[in-house]
Amino acid sequence: MEFLHAPGHTPGCSMIRTIDAEFGPIVMSGDVVFAGSIGRTDMPGGDPAQMSHSLSDVVWSLDDSTYVLPGHGGPTTMANERLT
Repeated sequence: MEFLHAPGHTPGCSMIRTIDAEFGPIVMSGDVVFAGSIGRTDMPGGDPAQMSHSLSDVVWSLDDSTYVLPGHGGPTTMANERLT
């Protein structure tokens, strides 16, 4: 299990990455990434520049096969998110 610091929605936003024997790589993205969307940055503590950095340096570095389990809504994959 690995914790990935991904600020933007809030200063302390993190994601948890693990590998499941059945599904392969999984990331619990909290409020960083949702199916077809990203976390809001217009709330107190939100920072669009930090979110942009988190997306480019953390989120987009995840393999296409990674299952994404967001804090809200249904699951997705990084392959699907690259298309949205």
